[in-house]
Amino acid sequence: MTADSRRPLPSSLFPPSSQYGSLLDALRGVHWPARRAVPHGATGAHHSRTRGSSAEFTEYRNYRQGDDPRRIDWKLLARSDRAYIRLATDRAVLPTALVVDASASMHFPAGDGGKWAQARRLAVGLAAVAHRDGDPVGLTVVAGGGTRRLTARTRRGVVAEVARTLDETTPGGAPALAAAVTAAAHSAARVAVISDFLGDEDALLAAGRQCLAAGGELYAVHVVAREELEPAQLGVLAADPEDAAVRRPLVEGSVAEYRDAFAAWRERLARAWRDAGGVYAMVTDGEPAERAVRRVVAPGAPAAARGAVG
Repeated sequence: MTADSRRPLPSSLFPPSSQYGSLLDALRGVHWPARRAVPHGATGAHHSRTRGSSAEFTEYRNYRQGDDPRRIDWKLLARSDRAYIRLATDRAVLPTALVVDASASMHFPAGDGGKWAQARRLAVGLAAVAHRDGDPVGLTVVAGGGTRRLTARTRRGVVAEVARTLDETTPGGAPALAAAVTAAAHSAARVAVISDFLGDEDALLAAGRQCLAAGGELYAVHVVAREELEPAQLGVLAADPEDAAVRRPLVEGSVAEYRDAFAAWRERLARAWRDAGGVYAMVTDGEPAERAVRRVVAPGAPAAARGAVG
């Protein structure tokens, strides 16, 4: 599939003034390339592991018994009196699944902004970019009230379905994400987890390693509130970054300790995902979503996504 044949971003499905309409307009021309050659499947935008007869010529090899004679380069045969096969890199789709954390800790700070609003924008942006490349896109939203799933599809309205499902979800409870990641990896070659990672961290990383060991791609998109990085008020209850169930009042003597502990935990989390072979990106709730999406999908994302701005 050539770049010209890729479908446009479906920004027309959203009002131009909406958060999603403007987001999709800002992401025009952005692509999400596979990090490695993908298994052969339906024709798509990504380099396939197989060699075929596409227009993207790679190299020649000697004709062998059983090869399709139609792939012989007859002009080269006439010049050299030897039969060669033209090899080309096939292209394939990369089914993509988004696993979005809708636990209670994602609803911070409360209101229209905060982590949950940013998580929704990131999921819609990533879905739109993958969909534009012709990749099937699916969604799993894990909340205390239950799990909602959208099967990976390429149809035109899939991005709007993703947005609608997220907008209809209210964060709550402390659901486990690991099972959702494992299930998503069975149906998609690329899995992106959007979470604050304040839950089943070890189980989630174990599920991610299984996905990577099976040859999949894994993205850990860590959503952090600015108030978590820099507590605005003394006296508020702060969640322990290593145990969300533990909450302590922030007094002047504990603020520095909290910042150090939170920073050390984020560094350990990032190192663990990268050491496993995944892509880790931290995004604050104040960073423009289109800029964050571009960082996550950029080629060489392990280095490009390392920073955290906002």
